[in-house]
Amino acid sequence: MRTTAALLTACAIAGLAGQVTAAVKVKTQFTKSFDFTKAKTWSWHEGGAGEGKMAMTAEHNPELVRQRAEPIIMEAVGATLPQRGLAAAASGAPSDVKIKYYVLITLGTDAQTIGQFLPAVTAWGVPPFSGATQSYSVIERGSLVLDISANKEVVWRGIGQAELKPGQTQEKRAALVRAAVADILKKYPPKP
Repeated sequence: MRTTAALLTACAIAGLAGQVTAAVKVKTQFTKSFDFTKAKTWSWHEGGAGEGKMAMTAEHNPELVRQRAEPIIMEAVGATLPQRGLAAAASGAPSDVKIKYYVLITLGTDAQTIGQFLPAVTAWGVPPFSGATQSYSVIERGSLVLDISANKEVVWRGIGQAELKPGQTQEKRAALVRAAVADILKKYPPKP
């Protein structure tokens, strides 16, 4: 009985992790002339580990977003980079690369109108008409950008994007941030 309960719990956790990971879309860019095999140590950018930006309303506080996300991002990056071949530089010691993150929160919209997928010709038997909006939703989107710099130039950038659900708990958002960091850093170092 206990093994069945443990198995069901493990399956539920794996399913939740799969749902969180599947929600993050990742893109990367890198400088092809940079030799990533020579980078062995990393540290946070000297100007600060990161920034929070919000393109929403004047009442939203980007500093609050940064304060909530920064500990999660720093912990996830610190745990993931050694698996990707980068060791943390000793405090005060120079590092081969510097890392900076950006958390971007924006609003987007999605709308569907009657006839939006039909061609605007009468040959189909549908007279031209202006479509009335049938579905309209406002979507809060979050992006996490991880920049890896060498010699004060960004040599690798990973971007993870996900939809943020209204009323989502802080624990679920933290899991989404951890999943985004893991998914982004899976693509480091880039394949030549």
